[in-house]
Amino acid sequence: MRTKSLKKNKINVITLGCSKNTYDSEVLMGQLKANGKDVAHEEEGNIVVINTCGFIDNAKEESVNTILEYVDKKDQGLVDKVFVTGCLSERYRPDLEKEIPDVDQYFGTTELPLLLKALGADYKHELLGERLTTTPKNYAYLKIAEGCDRPCSFCAIPLMRGKHVSQPIEKLVKEAEGLAKKGVKELILIAQDLTYYGLDLYKKRNLAELLENLVKVEGIEWIRLHYAFPSGFPMDVLDVMKREPKICNYIDIPLQHISDDILKSMKRGTTKEKTTKLLKEFRERVPGMAIRTTLIVGYPGETQEDFEILRDWVQEMKFERLGCFTYSHEENTGAFALEDDVPHEVKQARAAEIMDLQSQISWDLNQEKIGKVFKCVIDRKEGQYFIGRTEFDSPDVDNEVLVDASKHYLKTGDFVNLKVTDATEFDLYAEPI
Repeated sequence: MRTKSLKKNKINVITLGCSKNTYDSEVLMGQLKANGKDVAHEEEGNIVVINTCGFIDNAKEESVNTILEYVDKKDQGLVDKVFVTGCLSERYRPDLEKEIPDVDQYFGTTELPLLLKALGADYKHELLGERLTTTPKNYAYLKIAEGCDRPCSFCAIPLMRGKHVSQPIEKLVKEAEGLAKKGVKELILIAQDLTYYGLDLYKKRNLAELLENLVKVEGIEWIRLHYAFPSGFPMDVLDVMKREPKICNYIDIPLQHISDDILKSMKRGTTKEKTTKLLKEFRERVPGMAIRTTLIVGYPGETQEDFEILRDWVQEMKFERLGCFTYSHEENTGAFALEDDVPHEVKQARAAEIMDLQSQISWDLNQEKIGKVFKCVIDRKEGQYFIGRTEFDSPDVDNEVLVDASKHYLKTGDFVNLKVTDATEFDLYAEPI
């Protein structure tokens, strides 16, 4: 008798990269569970599926190292099979098959049915929107579109994710209703570009209408917008945000740079003047809005003057939330034809200077919150603190609110009013009122 056939397979899904990948892993796991498969997220399992990221050098390196780690475990007999999917696999499959042949099979970003087949499962169309969420139960990502039509010169996402494809409003509302029934209270809307939502389906930018439908979903208390593009932003979204209390006064709008010369080379389709005007309008129309952005320093041809324009503008705009990354020279992107001429040390120094400046801005803004009361959601308990967030904070990337667990009892997933008693650059300390 073959004893191996008696062992029940357990599939371990490992997610690397961004929230879009988290969403894709959750859909994969939902399909596997519906097929009666034993599936776990980043636990133990004899069959491993690695959902990779291929965005920039650091992410690619992490993905390759994770693949090598599990191929090594396979060689040692600790796992039986290793499958690789996601962006790295989409972008570099021929190279990966050659360099790491011990992976059982590689799949691209659009090959979910084929991956399921390799795992002994069938793709179930009736499960549209059903997934096994891996985030804390109170929030979940809602991917409203896939791919991107923008020509940004530094970005490899269209190579890995294809053209922009919006999901219909009815499908997204149904998915939101399913999540609400499972106890999800906060939806984080994600796409490569929220600004473009609906153009392909409805022949107009339709994010505002989607939001008006999502706020009607019972049980959802917060809706948060991630990854909007500054060029062509649909201003009617601001009216809905101001009118509807469920929509957080928060937007994540990656701006990348502000020097006109760099913006032009990056093919961003905007200027310093237009961007500054847009952000001022955001703040006028939705007072108290938190704006999160990300910037790239060390792009090819970035002079000291370009950097100083950026640094001075960050000081002037006082973003509530900001991340800064060093430029990564990615093959097959528009910028790859340019010389990667800013030395690594200069890139690092510029990023550090921006983040030091932001940390002072964040400190000043947080000091103003002392004594004020905010509605917060409690995400988890860690050590001696319950950890929550205001509507101005997204999970994993923004500020957190800490409440002393030895003095107060709070329930994770609940919304509570907290009074801020103290603040650092990136954390608020508070107590329930």
